[in-house]
Amino acid sequence: METTAKDPVCGMTVEIASAQWKAEYQGKMYYFCAPGCMRSFEQDPEKYLAAGPQVHMGDHGEHSHH
Repeated sequence: METTAKDPVCGMTVEIASAQWKAEYQGKMYYFCAPGCMRSFEQDPEKYLAAGPQVHMGDHGEHSHH
């Protein structure tokens, strides 16, 4: 069983057991590094699932991972 998942918005690896932000879409659970990524996904899940993580030069603007 997997212990980590990739945030579909920013591409970060998220520990499933301790993930605070998650959303179910079409019967599959997705995990996020921060609430901003979860909100972005919930607004337009297909955008992120079709295109993959939207990271540009390691910057994802509205949040940090510290």
